[in-house]
Amino acid sequence: MPKLWNKTIETHRQEVREAILYTTWTLVVENGVRSATMSQIAKKVGIGRATLYKYFPDVDAILIEWHHRHIAAHLEHLTQLGNQHGDPTCRLEAVLSAYAMIIYHRGSHVPDLGALLHHKEHIAGVQQQVTDLIRDLLIEVAASGHLREDVPPAELASYCLHALTAAEGLDSEVAVRRLVAVTMAGIRWKSESDSSAEQ
Repeated sequence: MPKLWNKTIETHRQEVREAILYTTWTLVVENGVRSATMSQIAKKVGIGRATLYKYFPDVDAILIEWHHRHIAAHLEHLTQLGNQHGDPTCRLEAVLSAYAMIIYHRGSHVPDLGALLHHKEHIAGVQQQVTDLIRDLLIEVAASGHLREDVPPAELASYCLHALTAAEGLDSEVAVRRLVAVTMAGIRWKSESDSSAEQ
């Protein structure tokens, strides 16, 4: 079979796969996580149900792949923010702000989706990568003298992530920004003059 023909077939398969993912997500957003069926998805995509089963065994598998891609995109974005040039404190705040916004928006489209997806092993691996990214930034901040010294960076990274999970229950992006500011305040080094001013 000619290479060009193979490439055309592969491109078509990829387009069908993308259409399946997009269609399923759209149906779930519109009607709820348990509303989409394989028959409904196949009809919306314009393929036979048997063809759909060649790509995915069930609706959960479609949603899991969509979620993996979504999470990978978030991780790439956070990594890019963390790897920028410039002041490490500013880069850390940018990463924490972006992470908090991800958490804030996570359940807004499909509230029940978390129960299906967020317990998967894949999430644990991604969470560790985010923790490592924040820990490395905290180490850079410590080198500049602006990080509290009584708690190791690894523990502070865990603190940041756990504190920012509160973003999921907030009612506005303004409240999310306040949460990030409070989290940043909790990890900063304070001079003796700062401590005296608070007393």
